[in-house]
Amino acid sequence: MNPNLLFALLLTTLGLTTAAAAPRPPNIVWLVTEDMSPHLGCYGERNIRTPNLDRLAAAGTRFSRAFTTAPICSTSRSALITGMYQTTIGAHHHRSSRGTQHLQLPPGTVPLPARFREAGYLTLNLTAEEFLRTRADGQPAQPVGVAKTDYNFDWDEGIYDRTHWADRPAGQPFFVQVQLAGGKLRGHGQGTNWPAQVTRTLGGRTPPAAVVLPPNLPDHPVIREDWAQYLDTVRFTDWQVGQIVERLRAADELDRTVICFLTDHGVSHVRHKQFLYDGGTHIPLILSGPGITKGVVRSDLIEHIDLAAASLGLAGIPLPATLQARDFLSAGHVVRSAVFSARDRADETEDRIRSLRTAQFKYIRNHRPQRPMLQPNAYKDAKPIVQALRQLHADGALPPALSQLFAAQRPAEELYDLQNDPFELHNLAGDTAREGVLVALRSRLADWESQTGDRGRVPESREAYEGEMNLNPKEAGNLTGDPQFWKNVELMRRWRAEGR
Repeated sequence: MNPNLLFALLLTTLGLTTAAAAPRPPNIVWLVTEDMSPHLGCYGERNIRTPNLDRLAAAGTRFSRAFTTAPICSTSRSALITGMYQTTIGAHHHRSSRGTQHLQLPPGTVPLPARFREAGYLTLNLTAEEFLRTRADGQPAQPVGVAKTDYNFDWDEGIYDRTHWADRPAGQPFFVQVQLAGGKLRGHGQGTNWPAQVTRTLGGRTPPAAVVLPPNLPDHPVIREDWAQYLDTVRFTDWQVGQIVERLRAADELDRTVICFLTDHGVSHVRHKQFLYDGGTHIPLILSGPGITKGVVRSDLIEHIDLAAASLGLAGIPLPATLQARDFLSAGHVVRSAVFSARDRADETEDRIRSLRTAQFKYIRNHRPQRPMLQPNAYKDAKPIVQALRQLHADGALPPALSQLFAAQRPAEELYDLQNDPFELHNLAGDTAREGVLVALRSRLADWESQTGDRGRVPESREAYEGEMNLNPKEAGNLTGDPQFWKNVELMRRWRAEGR
């Protein structure tokens, strides 16, 4: 434990003060939301209102260009909690390290809660319900559990405490991850449960007929219904954030707490989650609290792993020299000129895609161009929205830019001018006028892969793949026992044997 912090805690416990005592570092609360893009009022969303998150942004700093390094939950979360690229630490395959082969983090790479615990913080990973929990007078304190982690490596559960933040020793700062279900609340498996919950909690649903769809989605009843339900998950998340803020206020901790709102990746949709287009990688990021500039919108490029460095900086904890995250709140912060993202195996579906994004351009390298643009994947193919798009494509009702998604093969390279084509529908990789940009970004992405030790350059071993599929089919994504999952596994085996 930091000796200055230990001394300050001792003084607080004894009810003493001294001019020499170190100031109490702030509490830090991460609100980590699943499967949600920046469809908030403060980011320009007009279909719905998000008053609580808008107020949080107005009271702090909103980052308009924050991006995740992975568009899939476990790989994204593994990177975030270590402040390292998932490709560097070997956590790039979705829900790996659960089968026969387990990943140990490289020497010097430590999950962030362990660093906070060493510095004297109480560390927790809670659901929203557990965070909001209060203890009735006279009732004994109840231990808390550990909410979703989804880390693709072996880790010690002791990095998280079991004492509720309201029951901790007086004056002890806390680092808490609060897991919000976000976009996962909707879905074909929910039936009428989710719409009914929205009506009970929020007083009514978003009418599908009133929704203005993004231009990269066709107007179809299934798409409209799904998008309306997704927007209601955003509204519900906003309501949860309001509850969390008020809980901190009631506990007299709000003014001592930095609240960080972000998502693990973009909305689960056909060109979003699992893909490296902005729909999958562009995330909201809002910070508010002590030490955070108020009423500011920053447009510099941020990677979501950078929150690890910024949080350590806020707590006064030294940053490890090996950390790849950058403290974007520090005075000497070097602004990123590009951000990088990677997609590898998702459930049973093998892949390797890398991207580089600047303020103007997106470059994507498909390392398996022989495979379909939208590879078979039981998790995604079961979604009614994907089925609706496939039917529209079969009927010839999709515009050419969207029909490319169902191509039998994919381009080896993709290049998009984000200023003129923000939804990345027009691939400029074959445009001779952009050849200089293409060559420069291609070289820069290759340099990044080399310099960061991208472990995806070596394919996942057959033994590791088979171990994940055969020993843990539920963890591998076969949540419903769908026989299509095993058909896809067999297809992956055949394509691997063919060198595809």
